[in-house]
Amino acid sequence: MTVTFAEKLARMPGYQAGVPTGQAPEAIASGNIAQLASNESPFPPHPQVVEAIAAAAGAMHRYPDPDATLLRRRLAERFETDPSRIAVGNGSCEILLAAAEALCEPGDEILFAWPAFSMYPYLPALTGAREVRVPLAEGDVHDLDAMAAEVTAATQLLLVCNPNNPTGTHIPAAQIAAFCERVPAHVTIALDEAYVEFQTDDDPDAALELLDEFPNLVVLRTFSKCYGLAGLRVGYAIGAPSFRAAVDAVRQPFSVNALAQAAGAEAILHQDDVLRRVESTVAERLRVEEALRAIGLRTAETQANFSWIDLGAAEEAEVVAGLAEREIAVRPGTPLGDPRHIRVSYGTEAENDRFLRGLSEILD
Repeated sequence: MTVTFAEKLARMPGYQAGVPTGQAPEAIASGNIAQLASNESPFPPHPQVVEAIAAAAGAMHRYPDPDATLLRRRLAERFETDPSRIAVGNGSCEILLAAAEALCEPGDEILFAWPAFSMYPYLPALTGAREVRVPLAEGDVHDLDAMAAEVTAATQLLLVCNPNNPTGTHIPAAQIAAFCERVPAHVTIALDEAYVEFQTDDDPDAALELLDEFPNLVVLRTFSKCYGLAGLRVGYAIGAPSFRAAVDAVRQPFSVNALAQAAGAEAILHQDDVLRRVESTVAERLRVEEALRAIGLRTAETQANFSWIDLGAAEEAEVVAGLAEREIAVRPGTPLGDPRHIRVSYGTEAENDRFLRGLSEILD
């Protein structure tokens, strides 16, 4: 007789990271590899964040604060809310997984657009809920009308990735508000805003103003992108205190380590640094998108820190392999929901030039 594992493991898609397994971090740091696969910031953390991490490192013989008190207080001050409304996690991914565990059981439904964040299919697989995928509309944008039409009495969790990963498209807050009005109060709407700082449609905090109007709305954010803290994995959600309590109830204790708490609590104080990072990224976004159009490629109208590139007649595998031979890492479209595409993050100006040159050579 052999060991058997839960049947739900077979339903899980298997996450494919942008960094190949076993790829040494020092190889990326050396500059030999243009790491444009994971939507990371090409800029290191703010110097005072590094100092805060170093200062906290001397106390690693102690467990981290289980309530992340300082981090949650600083977040509450930044967004003018109460700390009881803020949940923190090991990246926003952990909060998504915990939300599904806290909200869903077999017979429930989890609804999301597709293609969207590749973690979303894990949630129904993990909980036994029924997965409801709604295709994106023309322009690679969420079809909110179609999503609203799919909501039923069994729908427990509805996910809106905005800006959407992998397409980069963004829905203005006014449209989100109109959508929330159409969604029944029993449905938790998780507005996943990992890239919201990079969009130019609205004030980045516009959606937060909807929280008081819609108690079933939860906004997810992360320090991984514009704050340059992807390596420490710290994210947060702002919603009702009951959501925070439910999420905390199903997670392991101490899920946000002490270094991540110290880094996030310091990083949130440096909004001028965030603005500089965003401005630099947006400038590169305009330049890269224009160059892609010049070589005849179509992209979605991105409002994030990456491009979703339609390869046309070119073969995805050949393009990805050709770029890898040139030590340029990008994400293939197949695991992200569409085999006709690649997703490329914006790096430094030199890295972006290297990518554009390599892609032109392959297509020629």
